[in-house]
Amino acid sequence: MPGEASLRLGQYYGHPRNAFWPIMSALLGVASGADYAQRCAALVANGIALWDVIGACERSGSLDSAIRADTVRVNDIAGLLQDEPSIRAICCNGGTAERELARRVWPNVAAERRKLPRLRLPSTSPAYAGMPFADKLAAWRIILPLCDPAARRCSVE
Repeated sequence: MPGEASLRLGQYYGHPRNAFWPIMSALLGVASGADYAQRCAALVANGIALWDVIGACERSGSLDSAIRADTVRVNDIAGLLQDEPSIRAICCNGGTAERELARRVWPNVAAERRKLPRLRLPSTSPAYAGMPFADKLAAWRIILPLCDPAARRCSVE
């Protein structure tokens, strides 16, 4: 679920200290000063879909630990995987995304699509300060070989 800064801006990973866009910049060669539309276009051009597992919830503040579990509504990722057979992998941005995907989404995914690689990557959130940027970047490099070299399709959640 986007944090308060992202919701206020209407942009994924809008907090200035979130490492997601600097990581995508390094991996995809997007100019670090690119505006939000250009950064999103770079994801699309590289076949990367970006969608939160949690579509709605109640929480106080921006921390995932403050999410009230009884209020979580997930996005229709099962439907997306059914409708988009070109998706080759699901990469979760942190533990909450992975846990909610496994618990609330994966049981509804068609059996043949459950064979997709599902990876937990280190959270890019500034709240996850225990891992330096260089280590996060190194871990996130895994998305590039997972993508089809011709179509460059994968999903980042």
